[in-house]
Amino acid sequence: MVGRLAFPDRSPTKTWIKAEITCEALKPWAFFVTLGPLVSLPLLAVLVQSLSGAAVDALQAPAGTKAIVFLFTSTDCPISNRYAPEVQRVVSEFAAKGVVFRLVYPNPADQAAAILEHMRAFSYAGAMQALRDPAHALVKFTKATVTPEAVVIAGGHVVYRGRIDDRYVDLGVERPAPTQHDLADALSAVLAGTRVPRATTQAVGCFIADFAR
Repeated sequence: MVGRLAFPDRSPTKTWIKAEITCEALKPWAFFVTLGPLVSLPLLAVLVQSLSGAAVDALQAPAGTKAIVFLFTSTDCPISNRYAPEVQRVVSEFAAKGVVFRLVYPNPADQAAAILEHMRAFSYAGAMQALRDPAHALVKFTKATVTPEAVVIAGGHVVYRGRIDDRYVDLGVERPAPTQHDLADALSAVLAGTRVPRATTQAVGCFIADFAR
């Protein structure tokens, strides 16, 4: 179901504001606002699922949060799983500095029990919250395309989307060690109040679109 409403904006440069709600019965829904026909305001809420099945606003964070990092992953993606040590390193470096990390499982086949086992196996348990996104509400908002892929939200906007680092050049092509630490660099820029040096990079991994088939 989609609902729209329009009401006047007194601003001399804008003529109207449109609010739109998109939802599916028993699935996560998104609420967002657009200003005028082309200009978008920050998303207000994106509902995904906790491991208990409850609806959770993925964008809500504790007071004082400077950035939210969504790490899209899946239980059986080999590249995602090989990144576990680097993810843990980034979390240990930035979690105490006001950065909230959330694992996002967009594969509808990844059920709660498998996710909990995955988090235990790769030492994620206790380090960050896990969310399910079976309806791809968060995928659509962030425009994530593969696992693993990192998305950084600051000030209600996506400020970085892409690879964790450049260790993987392509599927089956791996550097001995990364030369660019894109996620860490993006977080350092956010915390310093400067522009993220590379706002978008190409992540390499398992395609999220294949999960919906």
